[in-house]
Amino acid sequence: MDGATGEGALARRGGTVVEQVGAPWPLPERPGFLIRRLHQIHVSLFSERCGAFGVTPLQYSLLSLLAARGEADQTTLANAVALDRTTTTGALKRLAARGFIERSPALTDRRSQNCRPTPAGRALLSRMEDAARQAHDATLEPLSAEERATLIRLIKKITAGHQQRHDMDTLLT
Repeated sequence: MDGATGEGALARRGGTVVEQVGAPWPLPERPGFLIRRLHQIHVSLFSERCGAFGVTPLQYSLLSLLAARGEADQTTLANAVALDRTTTTGALKRLAARGFIERSPALTDRRSQNCRPTPAGRALLSRMEDAARQAHDATLEPLSAEERATLIRLIKKITAGHQQRHDMDTLLT
């Protein structure tokens, strides 16, 4: 409460009232909570549809990137999936251990590892493509086609608006 007027203080963003300071803020109204919950739902749906392949969503993303690029170093892949190099390297090592990718030292920097999909990795991607698409479709099932397009557009806008955070994180790892 504002002592002078007896009214609750309001937070403003760009001239728009976004919240009454000190007012209850239920979890279902918090963007971070909702985004985390949606991620949980997607991982669960991905597991249901793709579990038989034994590949996580991150591993699937990395394998997809490698199939599209042909070859990339681990730092490039970490940046592409917006994760730290350590987490990305762990996922790549697990894919390599299963024979889905090959890793080899870069010619210009022996500390750097170049990665490429193996025929087995490409075959796995081909076999699981329908199931992975089903998981993504199931995640967005409650939405109309127009709402899906709007959601994707808004998520892209939010992530692009925070790209500098990823750039800074990359510099610090």
